[in-house]
Amino acid sequence: MTKRERFLLSGAAMALVLGATAAQADTIRFWTTETQPARLARQEQMAADFAAKSGHTVEVIPVEEKDLGTRATAAFAAGDLPDVIYHPLQWALPWAEAGILDIEANTDVIAELGESTFAQGALKMAATDGGYASVPVDGWTQMVVYRKDLFEGAGLEPPTTYANVLAAIDALHNPPEMYGFVAATKVDENFMSQVLEHVFLADGLSPVDSNGFKPFDEAKLTEALEFYKKIAKASPPGELFWQQSRELYFAGKAAMIIWSPFILDELAGLRDSAPPAINDDPTSPELASKTGIVTNFAGPSNPEGAAWADIRYFGVTSDANTDVAMEFVNYSMDEGYMSTLAIAPEGKFPVRRGTADDPTKFVVAWSELPVGVDRKAPLSELYSQDMIDEIVGGLDVAKRWGVAEGQLALASKMINSQVINRVVREYIDDHIDVATAVANINDELSKIH
Repeated sequence: MTKRERFLLSGAAMALVLGATAAQADTIRFWTTETQPARLARQEQMAADFAAKSGHTVEVIPVEEKDLGTRATAAFAAGDLPDVIYHPLQWALPWAEAGILDIEANTDVIAELGESTFAQGALKMAATDGGYASVPVDGWTQMVVYRKDLFEGAGLEPPTTYANVLAAIDALHNPPEMYGFVAATKVDENFMSQVLEHVFLADGLSPVDSNGFKPFDEAKLTEALEFYKKIAKASPPGELFWQQSRELYFAGKAAMIIWSPFILDELAGLRDSAPPAINDDPTSPELASKTGIVTNFAGPSNPEGAAWADIRYFGVTSDANTDVAMEFVNYSMDEGYMSTLAIAPEGKFPVRRGTADDPTKFVVAWSELPVGVDRKAPLSELYSQDMIDEIVGGLDVAKRWGVAEGQLALASKMINSQVINRVVREYIDDHIDVATAVANINDELSKIH
């Protein structure tokens, strides 16, 4: 009997055995990187709700994300892994290869929930021989955030492509009243690394293939670098990262920025520590009403585009009480899915869109979850349905360097080296020409192993 058959049998028989649950109840351990007190409290409530339904206890154990790799490796060596781990993308395929994750169990959960109900980009990132390393839970995509009102007033197309962005800069750049863009230029900030990967992915660029390092295509890299230099030249001078881009956009002095969806509640005046300054009311939703977003962004050599994404997963482990662990993950992705996403809905987009019978069930319910810090409101009240669809739609085309090629670890080393950031900064500061920048990036990355 397969794990899926056992799982289905246990679900079908649940009603018959509830009377005996006390005698048969199990306890499973659940590691989570959502360690903030408010988020832990929500997960404890989820565990209590699951216990009330199933009779099984879930011990919620917080683990800092920076410690997750070493903790899991040590627990695996000791034969003492938890039953389920909530983990970032970077561990899915390496842990499956190492034997830490139970590929069959995780694949069976996805099959039971319905593969077609998941965002395909999130599934592809966890695809491995024999199925899926882990079950996609939530994610977010980097966004081009833009002044929709100014674009419409100037007859501009949304900034979905390099060309559209540059056309908007030509029309709207008028410093210091309005900067066409606020590009990331601070070399030692991870923000610059994320933005550059987003821009490079848009043009179909990757520094790895299945064999390891692969030099960037020179023509495509030239396109991407020349584009980035143009948006940097349309930005204010200085060392720019997420802070300046948000401040300038919030002050009404930037036509476009690249940011994560954690800006969505702030745009609407729901967070006092980051108020919009476009008018005299820091709680006003005016800026949100004038904002559009783009998740799927395309360069001239990659017209289908891409979206840089951060995806999180549930992984049933190889040491798990498999049936109960699968039952818990299934519950957390179905009946309890809104509780899972409610931990931080502005940064937890639903990678499971709905059910076979109601394909948009979870997207609609998620859009109605309250977001914000000092004030609360659902995204569906703040943004149009087109915006909601765009926010969620990026997960269908979600990509990251090295995932599909099985080289995420190497790609991460390349990103963390900040080689690309440094050379790009030399180029946009006019210290080197584009041909030298292309050669230097490929040469420097070739030395990373």
